Amino acid sequence: MKADSEELQQRLALWNQAAIGSFVDYLGCEVVEANEQRVVMRLQIQPHHLNLIGIVHGGVHATMIDSAMGLLAMIAKPEASVVTTNLNLNYVTKAVKGSITVTAELVHISRKSVTTMAYARLDQGEICAFGTGTFRVT
Repeated sequence: MKADSEELQQRLALWNQAAIGSFVDYLGCEVVEANEQRVVMRLQIQPHHLNLIGIVHGGVHATMIDSAMGLLAMIAKPEASVVTTNLNLNYVTKAVKGSITVTAELVHISRKSVTTMAYARLDQGEICAFGTGTFRVT
């Protein structure tokens, strides 16, 4: 994972340690980039990620998108706690094999909220899902 500043690297190390054993860790998600502008997460699709019709379960997309946007909100407001208050998702095309890469970017920051957007893409860059999220700052 690459990070821009030493302080950010230290925070990311703490968050990575805290994530061990979490749901995102259980799914097998990996943060490959994290900085003040964007977060990139990747997941190698495994059989346990598939639903009964053989495509990646929508909850996997939702988890990855929410988690990437949430990490970005945490980076934007490191002195506070952030929690998802709104999550909107659109599923565009199915994912069956390979990997999914989610890229989250900031849309708006205020004193009490952070708004983000994210795209989940397949190996060739095709969008399989996208969404927006709003995070309350406390």
